[in-house]
Amino acid sequence: MGTVRPGRDTGEWARHWQPAQLPGLDLLRAHYVRHTFPRHAHDGYVIAAVTGGIEEVGLPGGTDRAGPGSVVLINPEVPHTARAGAPEGWAYATLYPARDIVAEVAGELSTLRGTPGFRESTVPDAEGCRLISEVHRAAEEGNALAADSLLRMAVARMLGRYGGPLPVRTAPGAGAATAARAREVLAERLTDPPSLDELAAQLGTSPFALLRAFRDAYGMPPHTWLTDARVRAARRLLESGTAPGEAAVAVGFSDQPHLNRHFTRIVGVPPGAYRRERRGLPG
Repeated sequence: MGTVRPGRDTGEWARHWQPAQLPGLDLLRAHYVRHTFPRHAHDGYVIAAVTGGIEEVGLPGGTDRAGPGSVVLINPEVPHTARAGAPEGWAYATLYPARDIVAEVAGELSTLRGTPGFRESTVPDAEGCRLISEVHRAAEEGNALAADSLLRMAVARMLGRYGGPLPVRTAPGAGAATAARAREVLAERLTDPPSLDELAAQLGTSPFALLRAFRDAYGMPPHTWLTDARVRAARRLLESGTAPGEAAVAVGFSDQPHLNRHFTRIVGVPPGAYRRERRGLPG
């Protein structure tokens, strides 16, 4: 399968794919220079080995700078950004294991209780980087047995060294409850969202109070969350074989170029390339 080159003049390239025999794992290997990831979140975990340059990761607690030999660890639904922290950009190999894979590995580790997560966001771990890169290599060679084995070894290492239980959610306050209801409305009206004024009136609050509550709860304003949710929905449609133009309209984007722009920024590759990699289509 081919490699996507989103910025030929800058030396940028990326491949985002899912090994056919490992349906619970997505892989991204890339070199980005000018590309920046806007604030977004993932359904599952992110385990990324930086192999060159510097990546700057914007997290709720601040910005991490990750260089070669560093592993970036992000828990589900944690809002974050990413961009180059050096003129040469950054190169990395990323694992996106599904929650059930991480939970299964955590269940074998007697030291972990509750829902597993990572306590650290960026750690120096050359051996962890090697394992992550080996997962990619095995998957690209079609060696599913090795890829699966190495994946579980990498997840076990990350959890064993840097893991712990995710915090138990307490009963939400009034602001958090309002934000949760707002998110439900936006999810239901993905293709026809209300304005901030309309949403606030529907929930019995003011636009500014809603904006503040939503940012506090989800780390991004409602319109940013909506774009991220549309891209997630488009990914599911593309994985099922839907054409990018149809997916764009189905999730609420005005047209395919609108989808292309946001999808590429958030996922790191264009929607057509994403679909081809998952459907085994020619480039």
